[in-house]
Amino acid sequence: MYLLRRLAIAIGLFLCCTAPGLHPALAQDGLEALRPLVNELAKGKFKETEQQVAALVATGDPAVAPALEALGAGDLFFRKSDGAVFIAEKAGKGYALTDPLTLEPAGEAGRREVSKIKVNNRLRRTIRAALGSLTLMAPDPDVRRAAAEAIFKAKDPDSIEALDAALAQETDPRVQTVMEQARAAAVLNSDLDDSVKLNAIQTLEDKASREALSVLIGAQATASGAVLDAATTAIERINKSLAMWDAAQNVWYGVSLGSVLLLAAIGLAITFGVMGVINMAHGEMVMIGAYVTFVVQELIRSSAPGLFDYSLFIALPLAFLTAGAIGIGIERGVIRFLYGRPLETLLATWGISLILQQAVRSIFGPTNREVGNPEWMSGAFELGHMTITYNRMWIVLFAILVFAGLILVLKKTPFGLYTRAVTQNRRMAASMGIRTPWIDALTFGLGSGIAGIAGVALSQIDNVSPNLGQGYIIDSFMVVVFGGVGNLWGTLVGAMTLGIVNKFLEPYAGAVLGKILVLVFIILFIQKRPRGLFALKGRAVEA
Repeated sequence: MYLLRRLAIAIGLFLCCTAPGLHPALAQDGLEALRPLVNELAKGKFKETEQQVAALVATGDPAVAPALEALGAGDLFFRKSDGAVFIAEKAGKGYALTDPLTLEPAGEAGRREVSKIKVNNRLRRTIRAALGSLTLMAPDPDVRRAAAEAIFKAKDPDSIEALDAALAQETDPRVQTVMEQARAAAVLNSDLDDSVKLNAIQTLEDKASREALSVLIGAQATASGAVLDAATTAIERINKSLAMWDAAQNVWYGVSLGSVLLLAAIGLAITFGVMGVINMAHGEMVMIGAYVTFVVQELIRSSAPGLFDYSLFIALPLAFLTAGAIGIGIERGVIRFLYGRPLETLLATWGISLILQQAVRSIFGPTNREVGNPEWMSGAFELGHMTITYNRMWIVLFAILVFAGLILVLKKTPFGLYTRAVTQNRRMAASMGIRTPWIDALTFGLGSGIAGIAGVALSQIDNVSPNLGQGYIIDSFMVVVFGGVGNLWGTLVGAMTLGIVNKFLEPYAGAVLGKILVLVFIILFIQKRPRGLFALKGRAVEA
């Protein structure tokens, strides 16, 4: 395994840095020219070995990388009879030898015939920096960038010359930026002139990252005069910049949390506003949608793995229909007998929630279930100094689409007209021929169906378990009450407001205390505005 790993590294580096069409004989001659330098690693003590490592790096030839890596790993030996250096691996009572340049087998040797080239921690650090320098010339931009990032972390002054050579040939602006920052970090850790260090400080100030901040703080501890003043100023500016990016990151986290709350609460806003029912089983509709997603993915894994990336698109309509049908069944079977008795509907729906939780435990078990992320929802990307995950981004967009679709349904369809009429004045709507019992049933089904598709989204960021809905029911009620009962725009504003406020409070008060503070704020708020931010208008509402 060791030789295969080294062979892969060497082939990659050699193909990266060797010109296309190079004649094999010329390539072999080039390797033979390196052999005396490699054999010199067996002579002298640690200091001489370190100097010889620097000489090998100075050749710029990636063919020396396997020898250096084997040296750092303690697998480089020399033959006592002639001083030739080999990569050695235990084989029976002796060692299997490999040529450190061509990586071809070189026979076997007994334990007394070869001796290990010893290394210490300082030499290992030198070797790591040397291997990073060798990859600065690789054709693959990702390899060059990774090498520059490694030098940035090491801050090795010996890498400055290699970075200068790489920068002279670099054509990719992104890689060039990382190399310049790595050079700046190495310069600040060197004994170069103050004028050079001032330029390095400016380069790191432009980066304005936490890594650059740590480098500047380290340089500040040993700097003096103009360099100290420049480092102090740069640290202050970077701290201000990072504070702004941290605030932006908290806003994004708040919007992300707000979109989750919006998905969980938007169905509740409809049923609560139209029917005046305190539905404690609403969270279980969310949970049912998540389990529908689990079932769909399990079927796809077993029968059509190629469709896994489309599993959520299949689960969305199924979750809506399943949760909606259960919601209509609950309304027709229980809730329609309890209208006008809010405390009894609260107790009844709470009992239904317990029944649904136990039913799911009996069918799927009490443990968490795995729901995978499709490829297009996996990973993250950087926006400035913010990290945005794809699953959260798609959930935010999905919440906006659901909200817009619900607005269109309520504003542009006959069902939406009837629903708004019943919400504003139930008796007048009934006198105009609207069958309010069926509007109640369909509205409850719509709200439950939306909770079901919210469960599909939440399955991508939360554990799918029988208790999934319980974590969102209280927050959903807070959103609905704060925004205004039955008002979708109020639900949107309420969800985003509470999400952002929660994320700004968490760093200072913690998650639990932050929620308590938000709850206290809402209690105080509804003392002044009992109908929420956006109160519905209507004769029945105002009566």
